[in-house]
This record gives sequence, C-alpha cells and structure tokens, in this order.
Amino acid sequence: MFRNQLYLLFFLLLYACGSDKSAEQKNTQKVFHYNQPNAITSLDPAFAKSQTNLWAVDHLYNGLVQLDESLNIQPAIAKNWTISDDGLTYTFHLRDDVYFHNDPAFPDTKGRKVNATDFVYSFNRIIDNTVGSPGSWIFKGRIADNSPFKAIDEHTFQVTLVKPFRPMLGIFTMQYCSVVPKEAIDKYGKDFRSHAVGTGPFKFKKWIENQAMFLSKNENYWEKDNKGQALPYLDAVKISFVADRKTAYLEFSNQKLDYMSGIEVSFVDELLTKEGQLQTNKSSQVNFLKTPYLNMEYLGINLAMSASPLNKKKLRQALNYGFDRALMLKTLRNNVGKPATSGFTPIGLPSFNAERVSGYNYNPDKARKLLVEAGYPNGKGLDKITLFTNQDYVDVCNFITRQWEELGIKVQIELLESANLRNRMTKGTAPFFRASWIADYPDAESFFTVFYSKNPAPPNYTRFKNDTFDKLYEATLKENDDATRNQLYQQMDKILIEEAPVIFLFYDETAVFTQKNISGISKNAINLLSLKKVKK
Repeated sequence: MFRNQLYLLFFLLLYACGSDKSAEQKNTQKVFHYNQPNAITSLDPAFAKSQTNLWAVDHLYNGLVQLDESLNIQPAIAKNWTISDDGLTYTFHLRDDVYFHNDPAFPDTKGRKVNATDFVYSFNRIIDNTVGSPGSWIFKGRIADNSPFKAIDEHTFQVTLVKPFRPMLGIFTMQYCSVVPKEAIDKYGKDFRSHAVGTGPFKFKKWIENQAMFLSKNENYWEKDNKGQALPYLDAVKISFVADRKTAYLEFSNQKLDYMSGIEVSFVDELLTKEGQLQTNKSSQVNFLKTPYLNMEYLGINLAMSASPLNKKKLRQALNYGFDRALMLKTLRNNVGKPATSGFTPIGLPSFNAERVSGYNYNPDKARKLLVEAGYPNGKGLDKITLFTNQDYVDVCNFITRQWEELGIKVQIELLESANLRNRMTKGTAPFFRASWIADYPDAESFFTVFYSKNPAPPNYTRFKNDTFDKLYEATLKENDDATRNQLYQQMDKILIEEAPVIFLFYDETAVFTQKNISGISKNAINLLSLKKVKK
C-alpha cells in the first residue's frame, strides 16, 4: 500500500513538473490574439468573400502576386511575369522553393513543392460551377473560352484573356487566386472549408466554430525579411469570435487582445478625440494607426424609377449640397474618414486628385437655389422621401436628414436587415438607399464599374446610364499608360459629380489599435491584416 502511494506521489510530481514546463513554454511563445466580431464561414480561398474570411485566408495561403503597403503589385509565388503586347497573355515564372503545408493529404504527410499545374487547378476551381465560388465573377467575360489557364512547364503558368483588361494583375492579388493542392481537396471534399492546406506563413491547427481559431507558425515558409531572416516572426495566431464590440473592447483594454480594428460609438470617445487623434491618456498604453481605406460610403438613387422625384438632377444636386460632411464625420466618427468632396474615387488611389476633381461641399444657399430650379422652392410640392438603411448607419442617416429638413426636404428613414436591403437594391425596389463600395483590387476601375450601364445590379444598383461615361470606362480597360488612365478616371468622376446618381458621403479610413508591445502592423488601404512581419 505504501509503495503504491509512493508511485502515485511520483507520478503527481512528474505531471506537475511537466505542467510547469509546458506552461513555461507556452508563456515564451509569441501568440498574436485578435477578435473577429463576425464569424469565419470558410477557409477555402474560393470562398474568400467577407473580410473575416479574407484575413484568415491571407494568413494561410499565397497567390502569384501580392500588394505592398502602397498597393504596388509585388512578386509572391511568381518571381516575375510578362504581359504580351496585345494585353491578352500573362506569363508567370514561379519560384521553386514554395511548399504546401505538411498534411495527411500528402504521402508521409510531407507537403510537396508548388508547381504551375497547381495554379491551373486552383484557377479552374474558381470558375467551376460545381464549386460555386462567389469569386467566379473575377474571370467572367475576361478569360479565353478554351484553356484560359495553362502550365507551360513545371514553373511557368499562363493566363489568356479574351480582351485586354488593364487591372488584371490587381485581380490576381485577390485571395480568390490563392493556390490550393488538389490532394487536399480530394481528401477533405467540402470539409476543406475547415481543414486548410496552403503555403502561407501560418498553418491551420484548430477551429472551434463561433468560438476560436488557432494557427501555428509555418516553419518552412519561403519569404524572408530584408535582412534575410525567415518569416513569420510570430509563433502562433489565435482568433476569437466575440460578436459584441463593447465586450471585445474590454478584452483589449485588459490586454487580452493584441489588436483591435474599427470604432464603435459606445467607446470611440474613450479612445479618440473629436479631431481623430488618440486620447493623451491612452498614448502610453496603445498604438493607433489611421490610413485611407478603399471604401466609398454613399446614398444611392435608383434612376430607373421614373415616378420618383429623385429622377430630377437638380434635386439630387441639392441633396448633395445640403449637408455638412465634415461636421458629420467629426460628430459621429471622431474624424475617422474624409468628406467625399472629389467624386466617387476614394483617397488612396493614384487617380484621386482633389484639385482636378471638385465635387460637393456644404452650401445650403446653393441647395435652396437648386430646389427652386427643380420646382420645389423650400421643399414645397415635394412628397416625403423614404431612405432605406441598416441599423449600423442610422446615426449617419439621421444627421443628414435633419439638415435636409432645414431646407424643407422631408425624408423618412426605414430600417432593413442588411440582407434584405441588398436584396431590394438588387431587385430595384429601393428608390433611395444607404450603401458602400469596397475595392476588390487596387484600381479605380473597381469603383467605376458600379456605374457602367452594361453591368447589372450588382454592381450598378443605381441603374446609371451615360454614353460618354461608358466610352471612357471602356477606354480605360485598354489603356496601358497610367497617367492617361488616371486622366480618364478623373473625367468619369466629373460626370458622376454632374449627374449625381449618388449622394457622396465620405471616403473611409481604417482605425487600428494595438498593444504597445506589437510592431510591424502594415498600414494598407485595402484593410488587410497581414501578420507575417508582425513582432510581439
């Protein structure tokens, strides 16, 4: 009996020592912890549609090319590339040192080297109707009908277009275009959504849906920093899914989260001044980054509704002059964002030029004059207008409509669930609606496609049609000179300002907060959380 007690004591001590060692090892690991208020739905790049999915996919996968902080296209798995003179053939030369993550899908669970055939397979998945990728639109009407994707040899991949499309390289930076191994798709089938096998800086470890996700460092990652040190620096990533932003903010305040993105009315004043600067009492506790975000916020007008008074251009122009964008941003967003006074192209794109493109500023006198010209002096004879929005933008819509009321324009706000609002915008049953447009790739074409008359809804929710605009849009797709393309884009913005198919609200900005011990977070206008160069 005594001997059994000794054995028991020995094993308890051994376990305790092991636990201490494990705890010590855990404490020395550099784990980056951030929260996503919206749940991840898939780790399959073919379904990288939402921001939550995009961030996770970016941790786990790579594509042919990638963007730097200034949105310049840089090599990734493709070390270099050429574009034919006619703009139809893109030839990529691949690195020979990129390997898929180790996984049971491969013989001996050892990840194999990536080759050109992998890209043929991955790109064909995007356009395969049986896969049902929401990213299929990136190639629709752009690639050749027969064999658009070819493996010329093991390290040479080729894409053939049916017509020139200048922003195509930008398309290739999207997470939809990440490379995936056929072996993993064959092994896991639909479960590939929750069993990622990529080439990225982090490897999939565990996912407890709606609670947490864990990623570990890819020890065989191919990228190095400018000093030749292997990336990533972090040992692991933990993603939690706390839906309530106030709760997540408390977690961040208690240093249980390393990173927080976005602002919330309930705590924004605690962090930022009305001028958009970090509160002085927070400067010793957190880092704050603010940068242009390629997201345009606007109120859209369905121009196909002939009976709507909003079909009158003078009225649309009056609405644009009739509210104070700068005061709105200061009051409601603590100056996170810039007034949209230079058209639809947001700050952060090369074609943006506030001097060459002059849009709408707050000018109530001009708004009143335009109301008279529209046949509605001081709003007389103008029926109440209904504006559809979701809960997130009620404060913005209330601010604007109160200022319009001072001009005699009465607007009623009607709340809809986001999915219902998008459905009505698509079907054309929302005459006036709050919307936003986020760039899919870093080119102004991504914004002007919203008004190209040959496009359905989406993206052309306003049903805008202008022959001059369409001709300019088509010309930009063929133009290889960037300066010339930017001039064409500016002409298109001037048309949108004149015709006013939308009420221009603001150019968005990202608001990012990190703990003081975090460095290397990149500032980028597509709001992508890249962790490969982050240090803790």
